[in-house]
Amino acid sequence: MFKKVLIANRGEIALRVIRACKELGIATVAVHSTADAESLHVRFADEAICIGPPQSKDSYLNVRALLTAADITGADAIHPGYGFLSERADFAEMVVKLGLSFIGPRPEMLRLMGNKVSARAAAEKAGLPLLPGSRGVLATPEEAEALANEIGFPVILKAASGGGGRGMKIVREEAGIRQAFETASREALAAFGDGTMYLERYVEEPRHIELQIVADEHGNMICLGERECSVQRRHQKMIEEAPSPAVSPALRTEMIEVALKAMKEIRYNNVGTIEFLMDEKGRYYFMEMNTRIQVEHPVTEQVYGLDLLREQIRLAAGELLGRTQDQVIPLAHSIECRINAEDPITFAPSPGRITGYHQPGGYGVRVDTMAYEQYKVQPYYDSLVAKLIVTGATREIALKRMMRALNEYVIEGIKTNIAFHKRVLTFPAFAEGRYDTRIVDQILNPPASAVELPSKG
Repeated sequence: MFKKVLIANRGEIALRVIRACKELGIATVAVHSTADAESLHVRFADEAICIGPPQSKDSYLNVRALLTAADITGADAIHPGYGFLSERADFAEMVVKLGLSFIGPRPEMLRLMGNKVSARAAAEKAGLPLLPGSRGVLATPEEAEALANEIGFPVILKAASGGGGRGMKIVREEAGIRQAFETASREALAAFGDGTMYLERYVEEPRHIELQIVADEHGNMICLGERECSVQRRHQKMIEEAPSPAVSPALRTEMIEVALKAMKEIRYNNVGTIEFLMDEKGRYYFMEMNTRIQVEHPVTEQVYGLDLLREQIRLAAGELLGRTQDQVIPLAHSIECRINAEDPITFAPSPGRITGYHQPGGYGVRVDTMAYEQYKVQPYYDSLVAKLIVTGATREIALKRMMRALNEYVIEGIKTNIAFHKRVLTFPAFAEGRYDTRIVDQILNPPASAVELPSKG
C-alpha cells in the first residue's frame, strides 16, 4: 500500500480522496492555489503546499509545480480526482516515469479512450454498439457534409478531445453544416488545444445512461450497474440517479455483459465509466468513456455498498478486487443533486462568501462538500458547491427524501440552484421516471398550452 498520496485537485473531490486515504492509513498531501488557502482539503490533509496563483493554468494545471510538490513532500502516488489533469495521458506518463504511481488507469488507457475518435474505433473493435458516424477525424466541412448526407440528418458534430458540451453542435440540415463545423472546431481548439472533429447521427429523444467499471491489475473486473444522467443543461449534468428508471433487470444484465466483454478486450484497469445514449426504443449506443472517477460516483456507492475511492487506491497499489460480479446486487435507490453557486433562473455564476450555512441530515442523506460558513466560493473554478445525495429503499422514497433534504439546505450569501432542483423533482416527467435529456429545456420553455394564465377573477 502507498505511504503518502498527493491529491492533484481541489474542493470536494480532494476532500473525498483525503478521507479515503486516512481510512487506509495513508498520509496525504494537499496542493492549493493562493485562492484556496482556506479550503477544507488544505485543512484536513497531513501536509499542504501552495502551487501557484488562482488561475487553473498556473496552479492545478501546472504539471511542473505538481510534480515538484510530490518530490518535495516524498509522495509515492498521485490521485488526480476528476477534471483538471485526471484524463491527461502525458501527465500520467510523467508521474510513472518519475517512479510514482498514478491512481487511475494505465497511461495507454487514458490515451486510447481520451480521444473520442480512437475510443470509438476501440469500442467498435471490442463489440460495443455504435451510432452511424465517422470512422476517423473530419478534416474539412465538406467531409462533414458528405458524411451527414450519407447517414441522414439530424447529426451531431463533436470535438475529438475534451467534453462537457464544448465543441459540440447539432445540425438538422445540410445548410448548417459548414458554420457548425467551423464554430465547434474553433471552440474545441480554444478549450482543449485540439480542433479536430468527428460526426455521428443525433438521437432526438436520448437518455444518458452510464455503466461503472471497476477492474484490478490481475484481470478481475466488475460492473456496478448503471446511472441515469439525463437531467442536463447544455450537456452539463445536474441530477443523477441509480438505478435508471428506464433500465429493466433484463436490459441491465445485457448491458453489463456487453460492457464487461468490451473492457476485458481492451484490458482496462482501475475505475472508469462507459457512457451510452439510449433511444426511445431502449436501444443503446456507445458515446464515450471517462477514464477517471465521476462526479456522480456517490449514487453507485450508495446503491452497491462499495467505496469507489478506496477501491481506486487499493487497485492502483496492486491489490485484488474484493468482489465478483455475482455479488453485485443493487441494494437501494439513490439520487444526487449538484448544488452549484449559480442563479436558479439565469444560471449565471454566483461566486462570493457564504454567510450562512446549514446542510441537511437524517437517515439516508449524504452531503459531499467543501463548503462551510464564511467559505468563499471562488470565481476561478467550477461552480460546484456540494453534492447532495439521498438513498431510499425505493425511488419513491428517495424522491421524497431529496425534496425534504433540499428544503433543509440553507446556503446564504450566494445564489444556488436549489430552487431549480425542486422544480425538476416536481416535474411530472421526472417524478414518473419517463424523462430524457430534453427535460431541462421542457421545464424552462414549456409549451404555451402548459403555462397557467392568471385568473380574471
